[in-house]
Amino acid sequence: MQVFKFGGASVKDADSIRNVADIITKYKEDELLVVVSALGKTTNALTEVTQHFADQTGQAFDLLEKVKTAHQQILTALFGVSHHPIFDEIANCFVEIEWILEEEPQDAYDYLHDQIVSAGEIVSSKILAAYCTHIGLPIKWIDARDYIFTDNTYREADVNWQKTEDKIRRELPSILDNQIIITQGFIGSTSENFTTTLGREGSDYSAAIFAACLQVDNVTIWKDVPGVLNADPKWFNPTELIPELSYTDAIELTYYGATVIHPKTIKPLQNKKITLNVRSFVAPEQPGTLIRTTNDGLPIPSFIFKVNQVFVSIQPRDFSFIVEDNLSHIFNLFHNHRIKINMMHNSAISFCVSIDDTGANVDVLLEELEKRYKVSVEKGLELITIRYYNQETIDRVLVNKEIIRELKDSYTCQLLVKELRS
Repeated sequence: MQVFKFGGASVKDADSIRNVADIITKYKEDELLVVVSALGKTTNALTEVTQHFADQTGQAFDLLEKVKTAHQQILTALFGVSHHPIFDEIANCFVEIEWILEEEPQDAYDYLHDQIVSAGEIVSSKILAAYCTHIGLPIKWIDARDYIFTDNTYREADVNWQKTEDKIRRELPSILDNQIIITQGFIGSTSENFTTTLGREGSDYSAAIFAACLQVDNVTIWKDVPGVLNADPKWFNPTELIPELSYTDAIELTYYGATVIHPKTIKPLQNKKITLNVRSFVAPEQPGTLIRTTNDGLPIPSFIFKVNQVFVSIQPRDFSFIVEDNLSHIFNLFHNHRIKINMMHNSAISFCVSIDDTGANVDVLLEELEKRYKVSVEKGLELITIRYYNQETIDRVLVNKEIIRELKDSYTCQLLVKELRS
């Protein structure tokens, strides 16, 4: 028994969906559960619909129409102009969004976001299931919201593991005996049956939830890269494939910002000793990267680059010591404003952090901090994290860079830098 997860890039158009179906066909004799993300950039597009609806700009319907048209074109390419039942199914999914948009917004933004944006996964999974059935595969489509149960923290819901595991283990194994299950990533539901989402890139996490509850042999996340690379090709060249790494190193890399795997994904798999395979849907014959229990360290240094960083230095106004009550107050402010700390350092009289420049919520946080502390800010920085560093790797990334702050331990070096002006 195994779980496959396909992201938005793997189902961005009709040819991509055909390719995914070809991959599934090769494993049709296995007990297989497939988790799929929204098509292409649909999540971003539906988030934009939500924002315009919340702001009442009058553009929400027009933006939704573009999303509908893109899906209609894919349906036509897959099924032709004949009236396949999937056309009506997809139309009905978008009608549910239209019902929301017809009223003035009464609910909190995060709640509205999850009710609207979640349609992307429902639609993509229905299209993939319909096409796989069309080519003769034995498919069972299920709604992930009937199996993954969460609290009501919209946009970043916490899973009720006991209830989720009970339902999945009770119902899904018998289906997997003779059918391939296709379902959605990213979404769950509250006890009141309202839709929640599990955070950005939460489809990887959904795959891990199903896998852990079913205690499968392995999970495969299909990407547009050969596997886990030692750096993002957008920021670093040349990159190298890491054939195998430990759960611990995978967790460390995701904690520091590596984007190939969702940070929440690894732990449920580690707990059940389930191997995670990261493979390329572009070259599915290649082995990719295995993440599993091993005592071996990374064979090569890994580099993580985070741009648009804000360096915030916080000091008590009377230059007294930074003590536990200060730190507790500071961390609570960061938590309340949903701002993740990427690097931190404290001394006797200061606490310094590097955070993503996410716009308005950072400005609000800084205003809150300035009520109690002396705060200095520097923007436009870059955070470079090197796992298994040496001096050569440090020198390599510091060309034309000035170090603002540097932190090192036995395995990891973090460098907050800015570009040197020529």
